[in-house]
Amino acid sequence: MTATAVGIIGLVVLIALMLLRIPVSISLMTVGFVGTAVLNSVPAALAGLSSQTWNTATFFELTVIPLFVLMGNVAGLCGLSRDLYAATNALVGHLRGGLAYATVLGCTGFAALSGSSVASALTMGKVALPEMERYRYDKKLAAGAVAAGGTLGILIPPSTGFVIYAILTEDSIGRLFLAGVLPGILLTALFMVAIFIQTQLRPGIGPAAEPKPLPEKARVVARSGPVMAVVAITIGGIYTGFFTPFEAAAVGAVLTVVVALHRRSMNPSNGYRAARDTIQTTVSVFLIIVGAEIFSPFLALTHIPGDLAQVLSGLELSPVMLLFVIVAVFMLLGMFLDGFAIMVLVLPIVLPIVRSSGVPDMLGVSPESSDLTVWFGVIMVIILEMALISPPVGLNVFIVKSVARDISMGEIYIGILPFWAAMIVCIVLLVAFPDIALLLPRTMIQ
Repeated sequence: MTATAVGIIGLVVLIALMLLRIPVSISLMTVGFVGTAVLNSVPAALAGLSSQTWNTATFFELTVIPLFVLMGNVAGLCGLSRDLYAATNALVGHLRGGLAYATVLGCTGFAALSGSSVASALTMGKVALPEMERYRYDKKLAAGAVAAGGTLGILIPPSTGFVIYAILTEDSIGRLFLAGVLPGILLTALFMVAIFIQTQLRPGIGPAAEPKPLPEKARVVARSGPVMAVVAITIGGIYTGFFTPFEAAAVGAVLTVVVALHRRSMNPSNGYRAARDTIQTTVSVFLIIVGAEIFSPFLALTHIPGDLAQVLSGLELSPVMLLFVIVAVFMLLGMFLDGFAIMVLVLPIVLPIVRSSGVPDMLGVSPESSDLTVWFGVIMVIILEMALISPPVGLNVFIVKSVARDISMGEIYIGILPFWAAMIVCIVLLVAFPDIALLLPRTMIQ
C-alpha cells in the first residue's frame, strides 16, 4: 500500500472519529500515532508522541492562552461584561435595532478581553437576549446578533485561533494579533450594516429602546472605562512594542483581576470558577496542539499536501478562483467539524498550495513571506467564524439555544443568514484589499 493510500485512509478515519464526537485532540493523536507507526516505525511514533507532548507543555509562547483565558473568565464571571453591554446600550439602544447594535458592539469589546467565541456568545447572550425579549425584538434577529457577534472572539485579538495558527505555521503571534484588529473592526461594521438593512426593511423586528438621559449615559459609559482601559493597555502595548504578547497577556490578566477586586465583584466562588474554567480551556487547547504536532508529521509522510499542490497547479486556476475553491471546501467542512479541527486538519494541506499558486504574486509578496502567512491566517479565522454558526454543528448556535430555550434552532439559523453574508463580504474585501489585514503588522514597532 502506498503512502498516499495510507494517508487517505487516515484522513477518512480522522473525520469519522470526529463525527462520532471523539475529542479532536484524541482523534488527531490516534491517527497520527498509528499512521506514523505504519509509514515509519513504532519507535518513531512513540518518540514523536513523547517529544511533542513535552515540547508543547514547555513552549513559552503558549503562556498567552491561560492568561488571556483567565482575563476573559474573570471579566465574564465578575460582571465586567455587563458594563460593556450597558455602555453600548446607553449609546445606541435608542436607535431602531439599537439593542442588536449594542449586542454586536458588546461582543466586540468582550472579544478583546476573552479571545473566545464561545465565551463571548455565552456571556453576551445571558445579558442581551433578555433585554431584547423585553422590547419584543424578533427572535431571529436577536439570536443571529448574539451568535454572529460571539464569533468575533476568535478574530479580534487576543485570539485563541490566532495563537493555534501561529504555532502551526511557526509565525509571530504578535503580528497575527495586529492583523486581526482592522478586519475585526470591519466585520463588526458589516454586522451592524446587516442589522441596519434588516431593520429598515422590517422596522417592527427591532424597535427602539427608551432613550436614557445624558447624565445616566455618562455614568454608565464611565463605569465601563476601567474595562476598556485594560483592553487599550494590552492591545496598545503590543502595537507600540512596549509589551510582547506574552507580557501583555500577564498585564491584562492582572489588571482585570484588580478591577474586579476594586469593584468587590470577585469572591471565592467566582474566583474558583474562573480558575477552574481557565484550566479546563487551557488543557483542551494544549491537547489540540499536541494532537496537531503528532498528526502533521504523519501527513508529511503521506505526500498528500505535495500531491494536491501539483494537481491544483495543473488546473491552472487563477488566484481568486483557487481561493474560492479553498473557501468553499472550508465552508463545507464547517457544516460538520469544529473550527479548530478544520484548522489543524486542513492548514498543512492548503497553505503549501497557496504558497505555490499565484496568490503571493497577487499580494505582491514572496511565497515564503510572513505577510502571506499572516494574511491567509486572517482569511482562515473568518472562515472558522463561519463554521461556528454553520448548520448542523455550529457551536455558537447551540450556545444561543442553551441561553434562550424558547427560540428554535430553525429561527436561529435563519437569523444568522444576514451575518453569514456579511462574513462573505468581509472575505471578498480582504482578497481585494489585503492591506486591511497587513497594514498594522507591517507598521508595528519591532
